Amino acid sequence: MHKFKVLDLFSGVGGLSYGFAHDDNFEIVAANELLPDMAKAYSLNHPNVKMYNCDIKDFGLKNINSDLGIKKGDIDLIVGGPPCQAFSTVGKRLINDPRGKLFQEYYRVLEELNPKVFLFENVKGLLSMQKGELLKTILSLFESLGYKVKYEVLNSADYGVPQIRERVIIIGTKLNQDFEYPNKTHRNSDDDDNIFNQELQPYLSLSEAISDLPFIKSNEESFEYSSKPNNEFQKLMRDKAPEKLMDHNSPKNNEKLVKLMECLPDGGTPQDVPKELRPTSGFKNTYCRLWWERPAPTITRNLSTPSSSRCIHPKAPRPLTTREGARIQCFPDNYIFYGSRSSKNLQIGNAVPTFLSIALKNSIKQHLKSDNKLLEKCKEIKQKTDFSNKKAS
Repeated sequence: MHKFKVLDLFSGVGGLSYGFAHDDNFEIVAANELLPDMAKAYSLNHPNVKMYNCDIKDFGLKNINSDLGIKKGDIDLIVGGPPCQAFSTVGKRLINDPRGKLFQEYYRVLEELNPKVFLFENVKGLLSMQKGELLKTILSLFESLGYKVKYEVLNSADYGVPQIRERVIIIGTKLNQDFEYPNKTHRNSDDDDNIFNQELQPYLSLSEAISDLPFIKSNEESFEYSSKPNNEFQKLMRDKAPEKLMDHNSPKNNEKLVKLMECLPDGGTPQDVPKELRPTSGFKNTYCRLWWERPAPTITRNLSTPSSSRCIHPKAPRPLTTREGARIQCFPDNYIFYGSRSSKNLQIGNAVPTFLSIALKNSIKQHLKSDNKLLEKCKEIKQKTDFSNKKAS
């Protein structure tokens, strides 16, 4: 069976490429990641992929040609999401941040390798950066290479992820067929606009994602499941999982912070606790408890730090554990993260949810296969025409 060859840029631990790595129609031939712990985690989960743990500026066709014999045109698909801090509405959005220029390296590799299709992922903040001019520049660069380019903002929750996480997805193709983005599979049942989409499943809640994980408090750990899987999502997360849970432990928080968290109601904020326990400074989304029966908001690299964002467990007086964060990003329980707690949380917080990757993979596979069928049909017509011409002569 022909396999479509994939190159994974800015790979992180493999969230964006997860769907392609778990489909026999694709083969990820190489990946590039700068951060050592992320590169190590990627290799632990994808030992057959050639990992280039280096700056993207030092990576390109010369490397994979020398090591793997890959030539220009051999790669079918490039996927990648350059670091997004410079584009994020949560960050400082500095125009001169060098991380905001990494799309130029993505463009360079595209030019060197000339894949049939590319997938470029980034935060929603990219749309408003430089009043939209940066996005226009990026799209124009890709189009200058001969790609038909389109973009959409996709919400991960629409594809079964227990998290509201919006991302800009840019697709470029040199194929004859038009690319179609994946159809939604889930809906927000509280949204009146979805009243006519009853065939879609309701958004997955946090409780549906993590209720089988053991209940622990601050400075506790447990590596035994608290119950059998309660739903299909949990069954999927536990498929081929080790007997012992990994990374389900909580950091130690000071007594005052624990008391604050104990006072928080479901979805609560510091305004819901006694004044003497409220933090003296902070923002509206800090020291806030998650909702048990709703999807999580976008989780970040600081998912175990209660003052960083809304990441306090809905039932326990503590922030999320690394494994709970992994569940919210739809990484199965057998997925390995590497390094310190903060490094593992960075690997998870920076990732694309695997279910979104699977949805995009399905659309890209259909796009690539449709083009192959069209080419085969054209060849068949040409062969018949050639045969008829020879017979007539």
